[in-house]
Amino acid sequence: MSRRIPAATTGRVDAGLNRGSTAAFAKPDRRGLRPCRTDLMYLDTADALRFTPAATSAPQFRPGLISLPALNATISRLWSAGLRPRPVLEPEALLARAVRQIGVDNFGEAGQWRALLECLTSALAGANLSPIGEIVAESQLTGALAARLRARAIWRANPEIAALPITAPIVIIGQMRSGTTRLQRLLAADPRLDHTRLFESWLPIGSARPSRLDLRRARAALWLAGTRAINPGFTVIHPTAAGAADEEAGLLGVTMCSSQYEIQWRVPDYARACETIDREPVYAEFKALLQITRWLRGRTAAADRPWVLKVPQFSQDLAALLKVFPDARLLCLDRDAATTLASSTSLVHNQMAMQSDSVDPQWIGGEWLHKMALRDRIRRDVLATGGTPYLAIDYAAMDHDWRAELYHIYDFLQIPLPGPVIDRMAAFLSRSGARHQHHYDLAQFGLDPDRIRTRLAPA
Repeated sequence: MSRRIPAATTGRVDAGLNRGSTAAFAKPDRRGLRPCRTDLMYLDTADALRFTPAATSAPQFRPGLISLPALNATISRLWSAGLRPRPVLEPEALLARAVRQIGVDNFGEAGQWRALLECLTSALAGANLSPIGEIVAESQLTGALAARLRARAIWRANPEIAALPITAPIVIIGQMRSGTTRLQRLLAADPRLDHTRLFESWLPIGSARPSRLDLRRARAALWLAGTRAINPGFTVIHPTAAGAADEEAGLLGVTMCSSQYEIQWRVPDYARACETIDREPVYAEFKALLQITRWLRGRTAAADRPWVLKVPQFSQDLAALLKVFPDARLLCLDRDAATTLASSTSLVHNQMAMQSDSVDPQWIGGEWLHKMALRDRIRRDVLATGGTPYLAIDYAAMDHDWRAELYHIYDFLQIPLPGPVIDRMAAFLSRSGARHQHHYDLAQFGLDPDRIRTRLAPA
């Protein structure tokens, strides 16, 4: 059920991060993209998942208090009447918008991040975005670029940040919808460990200095309320809150290499670029963003706390992640592949249906089967080298006896697990409330268990 590579066999490779500046990029190719150095390429307890093996209709977008078609129609009328400007999803326009927000214009070297921004905006032109999709895309990309400006200014003005440790992080590795959020939030109940809060990821690098008053939490809460009013299905699929432990996809968004964009928009060219570039500079920047996040917390941040990190994208970037975090300890989750993919495609459809005028479930099925196979292969190949300690964790075992699995995990981490911490975890699960029904149907996405098993079978 679980296995580990002993720490004594672990090899370490220096990530080579230049701590005197923002994360360095190597020389790009003509497109600005560095070649890949290797071909290796909410709560889930609230996800009472029901798998239906056959489909008779396309998946439906669940309407909310605010009608999505009516909202899109209203936005279109405002644009047509010249009462509101239509978003311009071009690199120069987005960069200029970010500069106006922050008041500085020093983005630094136009390395991979700029090439990826150009690739993403080019792909968005063919993503068939709805009016609300265009607004969300402009807001997210402007926010990521503004955070990039602010992070660079903070890093240059406060060189001591480079010395803040991100020591022996606990990295949760697993496919999307494989139980990673449940494990992350259980570990977040332990006050001896650190974690990223949703508002810190959705609205990264919110100020220029530590402050007790952080308005990002309130902004994230309002954003969540608006999302629920338009898209209540999101609450069923991924229950969360502004201050809840959540994944660091927003920090990766600042690097412009983030699967959060792939989940929302049909951008396959951008997805392939993120899979094939050298991701080591991406994770060097990611580490710097974590250090800035820790610094912005001020006295509330205990620098010696191990940070629990979780993004499904880590699986496809595992080789690069381990170069930047060579002392990482991996918790690797596995769940039945057909069930995992059915739940994943349902989530992606939910996100795309909110932001696109036309969503193809069959395309989503094929694209995310590719993503699952890629991530599964990379994880398998990287772990087979024997250079990193890891613990394999089964989703069903967590369902059966989460306490027993947590004791296994803490034994692997060599951290005591006292009764009061277990009590905090149990209280957290109790507060999570009733299990929601997330219905999904594999056949709606042109998939069946046999096809999935064949695609995921080791070569």
